[in-house]
Amino acid sequence: MTEKTHYDLVVIGGGPGGYVAAIRASQLGLKTAVVERENLGGICLNWGCIPTKALLRAAEIYHLAANADQFGISIGKLDFDLEKLIKRSREVAATLSAGISHLMKKNKIAVFMASGKLAGKSGENWRVELDKGDALTARAVILATGARAKHLPNITPDGKQIVTYRDAMTPKTLPKSLLIIGSGAIGMEFASFYHDIGVEVSVVEAAPRILPVEDADISTMAAEAFSARGINLHTDAKLEKLTAEKGKVEAQITEKGKSQNLTAERAILAVGIEANVEGLGLEESGIKLERGHVITDANAQTNIKGIYAIGDMAGAPWLAHKASHEGIIAAEHIAGNHPDGGGAHGMKPQDVPSCTYCRPQIASVGLTEESARAGGRKIRVGKFPFLANGKALAQGESSGMIKTIFDAKTGELLGAHMIGAEVTELIHGYVIARQCEATEAELMASIFPHPTLSEAMHESVLDAFDRGIHF
Repeated sequence: MTEKTHYDLVVIGGGPGGYVAAIRASQLGLKTAVVERENLGGICLNWGCIPTKALLRAAEIYHLAANADQFGISIGKLDFDLEKLIKRSREVAATLSAGISHLMKKNKIAVFMASGKLAGKSGENWRVELDKGDALTARAVILATGARAKHLPNITPDGKQIVTYRDAMTPKTLPKSLLIIGSGAIGMEFASFYHDIGVEVSVVEAAPRILPVEDADISTMAAEAFSARGINLHTDAKLEKLTAEKGKVEAQITEKGKSQNLTAERAILAVGIEANVEGLGLEESGIKLERGHVITDANAQTNIKGIYAIGDMAGAPWLAHKASHEGIIAAEHIAGNHPDGGGAHGMKPQDVPSCTYCRPQIASVGLTEESARAGGRKIRVGKFPFLANGKALAQGESSGMIKTIFDAKTGELLGAHMIGAEVTELIHGYVIARQCEATEAELMASIFPHPTLSEAMHESVLDAFDRGIHF
């Protein structure tokens, strides 16, 4: 085992948490190295957030062209080239991955393309062994190894008929029919994409409603929108068995107590993720886990001083921007900043926005109405439909709603929930409001431009306090 140069910080994992942590550490004067086994940018950039958005954009354009007559525009026979569509998605990912490599060089961060694991202490420093035969030492280590698709018992993806997100993103051919197991963000984004390009889609969800972590009103409206498009939704449905034969897959489900069989040409498993915690030397180092995730404090530090964990491996919410934020907190703590726990930028899970890029889009932050009431809060709830928003009507995107939840006594914005066109580009307004501790007074006094979709945000706030003036 060859000993390499000593570092102030070694980051194991080069995804959106790891590379952001490394850059911030370098900015703070720490000599930093990143160990990445596959691609800089991680799953998000290479196989998740970015390439899926490229696919969804293509499907959106196809949908708009197919419905251009609603705007008085005539378009001839439509078609698409699946190979080119997938190629563009991969090129977008490759461009950004190359950009990460440039950032590593620009910030003088050493990159080791290898798998790494903790191998105990070497004096006062931690030792990280690489599978390439080398070892690094550092006074601090950030674990940022992310997660992988979760599998169901007795169901083994074959990459052809029963697939996970990776294969679903790069299909060689399109199936005529598709079965999606799971209706979280990943499942519904694939349902939206495949249906928009002409595939018959069915979704199986064990919970009583699709998108079960979202506010119930938003989930209900989403179900209505998907059903209206012709997507078959099976909720409160337990998957008993999933088998693949030549040319088809068959699912045996129990839906609301009744057994039935569903068939399709292909199936996508979208039932969640599992943290990548194996082979990292966690047990040998004494690092504590809970339900498969590493336990961390407000600074993203584990129970072992000098070892930090961020992103998906450190638990929910499993989102790239949460990983990046944790990476910054960890880097700054290692550099001696914010000993109180992240300072003003500390991690508060309820302040992390969630976005689903299906059609219609869904975005949220903070408490749902159900969780706010369950916590004993007296609340005020405002709602405003896109059907009454001029910009939404002009765009032909009248299906949508903004919902806001406030503490009735203090005016604190407890939560905001959206469904409709481009709401993933609107949610940050409420995120900033929560960060700045704005109440309904500041939000009502703010001037929103007209005509914009954002006006619906303002109207929702006004409605919560019986001051709505439109429709």
